[in-house]
Amino acid sequence: MTEINQHKSTGDSLSQLIEIVEKLRAPGGCPWDRDQTQVSLLPYFLEEIYEVIESVEEGNMELLKEELGDILLHVVFQASIGKENEDFTLQDSLNYVNEKLIRRHPHVFADAKAEGPFHAKQNWEAAKHDEKKRESRLDGVPGTLPALTRSQRLQEKASYAGFDWKKVEQVWEKVHEEIGELKEAEEKGITEQIEEELGDTLFSIVNLSRFLGISAETALRKTNRKFTSRFAKVEEELKKRGKTVEDSSLEEMDEIWNAVKNNDD
Repeated sequence: MTEINQHKSTGDSLSQLIEIVEKLRAPGGCPWDRDQTQVSLLPYFLEEIYEVIESVEEGNMELLKEELGDILLHVVFQASIGKENEDFTLQDSLNYVNEKLIRRHPHVFADAKAEGPFHAKQNWEAAKHDEKKRESRLDGVPGTLPALTRSQRLQEKASYAGFDWKKVEQVWEKVHEEIGELKEAEEKGITEQIEEELGDTLFSIVNLSRFLGISAETALRKTNRKFTSRFAKVEEELKKRGKTVEDSSLEEMDEIWNAVKNNDD
């Protein structure tokens, strides 16, 4: 049995993880691990990423420690398959990211200047655009990202290119403008127009969150959790009264909801 030495260096521990994964993938290893491909691992990888997000937002450092280990496992697993296919190695990936970090931080590793975080990120985006020979400054934002996150990233990229509002008051005006157009579309009852204006409204709200320095995706996730928790408390109170949601009136549920909300506040 492979023994784990808790006092090894980080490099030694990473080397052991690579050895373990390679043994699992080798003839006579684990049938499940041997059966995986870079594509089949993606759903599990995505799940681990969301578990990292959850542990950070909950402030659970013990869980975060575990989940970051799972992320490292997936990185090594993907690289191991890349090595088997003679596409690349983990060392190739490490060399690439190290070189990229040095190259895109000339204000740290060379003589360039960065006047604050925005300027530093602006320099990064400009360098990335040139290196990858992209046609649009909006290229490179994955289409598979959650819609709120993708909206915010697109807006950030446009901002780094100089296409942005100057004051938050202008963003608020745009939000109110889009809400007004959404209401007009709803009054006309044209589904396609309602959908378009709803999308524009959501996009403007995301833009506002960016201006306020808040992740729209994170904010909505927290609200989802808050709603789930409060609704569960409504159900719990109804159960104490010998009732279910189905046989309760909206007024009764709203009264319990407000009580729960006031107690949370």
